[in-house]
Amino acid sequence: MAAPITEAITGPTSTDFWADARRHLVRYGGGFTPEIIDRAVGSFLFTEDGRRILDFTSGQMSAILGHSHPEIVETVRRQVGTLDHLFSGMLSRPVVDLARRLAGTLPAPLEKAMLLTTGAESNEAALRMAKLVTGKYEVVSFARSWHGMTQAAASATYSAGRKGYGPSAPGSFAIPAPNTYRPDFTNPDGSLDWRRQLDHGFELVDAQSVGSLAACLVEPILSSGGVLEPPPGYFAALRDKCRERGMLLILDEAQTGLCRTGTWYAFERDGVVPDILTLSKTLGAGLPLAAVLTSAEIEQEAHDRGFLFFTTHISDPLVAAVGNTVLDVLTRDRLDDRALVLGRVLREGLDRIAERHQVVGDVRGRGLLAGLELVVDRETKQSSDELGAAVTRRCLELGLHMNIVQLPGMGGVFRIAPPLTATEEELALGLEILDQAITDATTRLA
Repeated sequence: MAAPITEAITGPTSTDFWADARRHLVRYGGGFTPEIIDRAVGSFLFTEDGRRILDFTSGQMSAILGHSHPEIVETVRRQVGTLDHLFSGMLSRPVVDLARRLAGTLPAPLEKAMLLTTGAESNEAALRMAKLVTGKYEVVSFARSWHGMTQAAASATYSAGRKGYGPSAPGSFAIPAPNTYRPDFTNPDGSLDWRRQLDHGFELVDAQSVGSLAACLVEPILSSGGVLEPPPGYFAALRDKCRERGMLLILDEAQTGLCRTGTWYAFERDGVVPDILTLSKTLGAGLPLAAVLTSAEIEQEAHDRGFLFFTTHISDPLVAAVGNTVLDVLTRDRLDDRALVLGRVLREGLDRIAERHQVVGDVRGRGLLAGLELVVDRETKQSSDELGAAVTRRCLELGLHMNIVQLPGMGGVFRIAPPLTATEEELALGLEILDQAITDATTRLA
């Protein structure tokens, strides 16, 4: 939870900065962090007044190689001086190379790629393709989803931002998100009965559908929904639901793709290959690069039906070259394996924090995408916006940037996603600060 704009740094320069920010910036979601960020290197941000802040969110959950990675810096310098942008119908070697190499990281039949800029744009394109190919228009997503802020992507986003903007896209349906910590359908032992939950969700979809179900767009791990990981077997069952209705399964791996969870793609755990895969965030390692990947069969059908998705920066060579460098580093440095090792270190540290603090209700996630849920009572799982905000503020004061998700019916859930290049010492530092911040916040609120 970001703090409001404030003059966090004294002196005429910072005073002018915050005055200009208040006067000229459109506020686009909460407030701004009360720091002037001057530069960033590796796992750290540096403020204008010399403070060092450990970045436990990889920027906007994107900078998987850390900030200012030397090979990314060199690629940008070289590429911007030779070939940066082209007419959308022109091709360059970096674009074709990246499409081929991405296909090489994926199982059959995912072999066709389209290179775009943001996650919203890639989901928009995927949904547009699915609707054209199926000849239908209804879309199903999780009730805690986040897929972007453009029209179709926003219509499939249920965690925030739905009220006040008029009608969403017709045929937008939500099914319950499988939350094992807060189950709505339960087995006799109190665990989540996800099969009954999934059946119920699609019973409601079928009751509302006019018979035009085109696609199901979901995240393998719901990040903005509170780092919710569907149980093993869930995605196979979801795929079957889609097949029964002639729907395409679209997986959004904006935050989970490219080694963050310990495998190249999070869907590998379940052995389920989507009809369409969308990538963003991690693909550009902090630069605006996204992709849609699908089968030759679906691409051919879309083409035959006149698929159109011209955008200003589709197939831009500059960011495509960066994407190739990202793949170079991920492969050479075995960052999938590194995410597994560091993920265990992170999880063990979070578990120790949970043992020391009763306000930690749950620790979850996979690899270097972890969630820590705060509650005021472990028995009732009662949440507290005040507690989450207090811990977030104290972390920043102590030199750790954290991101907390606070949705109705949930506690405050920290989304923890350090760069894959982080060291064990940096993880230890972040865990130490988080531990201290929870201690300080709970003491002040007692």
